[in-house]
Amino acid sequence: MEFADGLNLVICNTLFTKQKAKLVTYVAGPLKSTVDYILVRQEDKAKVRNVKVISSEECVTKHKLLVMDMWFKATKSWHRKFEPRERVWKLKDEKTCEEYRSMVGDKVEEAKWKGLCVNDHWQQMKGITTESARDICGMTKGPCRHKETWWWNEKVAEAVREKKIKTPK
Repeated sequence: MEFADGLNLVICNTLFTKQKAKLVTYVAGPLKSTVDYILVRQEDKAKVRNVKVISSEECVTKHKLLVMDMWFKATKSWHRKFEPRERVWKLKDEKTCEEYRSMVGDKVEEAKWKGLCVNDHWQQMKGITTESARDICGMTKGPCRHKETWWWNEKVAEAVREKKIKTPK
C-alpha cells in the first residue's frame, strides 16, 4: 500500500465490487486469499474497464490468472504535413549546375573558416550549400501529386521493351 501511494499508483483490484470468491488469486488447500495485484498510474485509472480473476486458469503454481481490461482511444493516422524542399533535381541541367557551383565557390571564399571546430565548419558548409540550392533551384510549392518512380529512365524502358515485361502503372 505504501509503495503504491508513494509512486502515485492505483491498485486496480480494488476499483470494482466483486464477490469474495471472484477476488481470490491464491489457493493453497483451505487457504484462499488475494495476493496478486495490478497497479497502474493514477492518470491511467480512467482507462481501466474491468479486473477479474480467471479461476480455471493457473498461471503459476497455486496462483490464478489475474486479467485487466483497458480501453485505449484509437488514434487517427494523419497525413504528414508538407514541408517545402529544394528542387535539387534541377542541378541536372548544365547551366543551372554551373551557376550553383559558382555561387557556392563565391560563398566559400567569403566565409570565415579560422578558429572553427569541425562541427561549426560542417554546419557553415551545410548552410552555404542549402542556401545556394534554395536560391538557384527554388523550393517546391506543394506535395507531389503523382507517384514518383525515381528509378525509371530510358535505359530501363528500353530493357522492358526488349524483354516485353509489363510496365508499371
